[in-house]
Amino acid sequence: MSATDQDKKFSMMTTQPVSRLVLKLAVPSIITMMISAIYNMADTFYVAGLDVQSPAAVGVVFPYMAFIQAIAFFFGQGSANYISRALGAKDRENAEMIAATGFFTSLFTGIFIAALGFVFMDDLLRLLGSTSTIMPYARAYFRYILIGTPFIMSSFVMNNQMRFQGNAFISMLGITTGALLNIVLDPVFIFVLHMGVSGASLATMLSQAVSFLILLKLSGRRDGIALSLRDFRPKFWHYREITAGGLPSLGRQGLASISMAYMNQLAGFYGDTAIAALSIVFRVTMFATAMVLGFGQGFQPVCGFNFGAGKFDRVRRAFWFSVSVGTAYCMCLCIAGYFCAERIIALFRPDDADLIALGAKALRCECLVYWSVSFVTMSNMFLQNARKTIRATTLSASRQGFMLALALYVGRRLWGLDGIITAQPIADGLTFLLAVPFAWSGLREMRS
Repeated sequence: MSATDQDKKFSMMTTQPVSRLVLKLAVPSIITMMISAIYNMADTFYVAGLDVQSPAAVGVVFPYMAFIQAIAFFFGQGSANYISRALGAKDRENAEMIAATGFFTSLFTGIFIAALGFVFMDDLLRLLGSTSTIMPYARAYFRYILIGTPFIMSSFVMNNQMRFQGNAFISMLGITTGALLNIVLDPVFIFVLHMGVSGASLATMLSQAVSFLILLKLSGRRDGIALSLRDFRPKFWHYREITAGGLPSLGRQGLASISMAYMNQLAGFYGDTAIAALSIVFRVTMFATAMVLGFGQGFQPVCGFNFGAGKFDRVRRAFWFSVSVGTAYCMCLCIAGYFCAERIIALFRPDDADLIALGAKALRCECLVYWSVSFVTMSNMFLQNARKTIRATTLSASRQGFMLALALYVGRRLWGLDGIITAQPIADGLTFLLAVPFAWSGLREMRS
């Protein structure tokens, strides 16, 4: 990239009005996250029409997918946070090296994890909450997800690195192409080829491989950093920076994976219907949160660039703008989800009255506190980009991590299945109470 191109990118990120800039960068990310959430929900939607065990199997495997995404975001956001600050400080050489370190380390780690998964498949599925009746379905779904693990992880790394460079549109092309392909292939493999639940995972694996190839091809476009094995010269300080920037993401999604597996195990005491209902509700809320995450991903490069350039007033304005828009969106979803809960759950299994009743109850409970998600998300992203590692990691590990695990443990002992259903909204409320002083202190430190 020429010096002129670098100056143009720097000028855009540090001088354009923050509201316009955040929106400009957020729109491609929102589209990417929404389409990704749709194809994540598509697996559950299609297989739910087969039997109750199939959506339960998808729910059992999901903590594994959250786990590999946690590692991918550790390498992706860890390297991308440094990249955005380095580009803000006009240090492209080190940005290129750390980009290669994050990408190739993630790729090799994904291959290693997949190999372990095949060796210990049944033990791992039981750990993730599979019952004996769900096991055959979970095993069929899990095989292709394991094959796709290196592609899934590396795609998330490239997606994050591109976004933090201000190239969210290119990232959107790779992710959405694979997601749309997955939506098309799902019914073909499941119903036309009669592959059942394994067809859903095969569609996911192929679509992720396509996204991986597209993102790799586009990595150097629009003055972005092209990934090259020549730049893979890992050093201790590379991993130190990746850890500082990526540990909050690892804490958030890694503990979320453990908590979801724990939820599956507890719900298993109440039958396959309980696991299936909670899996559907989780997919619905994940779809709802996609817009908040997409908007936050538009905020992150603005935060990183301007923090690296020392323009802290722009960081504060971008933060409060993002919080305001996200909270208004969450409030609208709270109202719609509360009053339309039965209709939403019935879209997946219209003839299963028990599942609809249980799922609607869980969704209504979540809607009571869902308004807090935007503030928590933006606070976490701000602290992560501002390199407030301890606070960012603690906050990111709360909502679907240790707060959720604690709420599940106490709730199940006190109220049984109702305690499991109310665990997530309780965790949301507690995390919001933690986010307020963390964000306030970070903003105050930056002002001084």
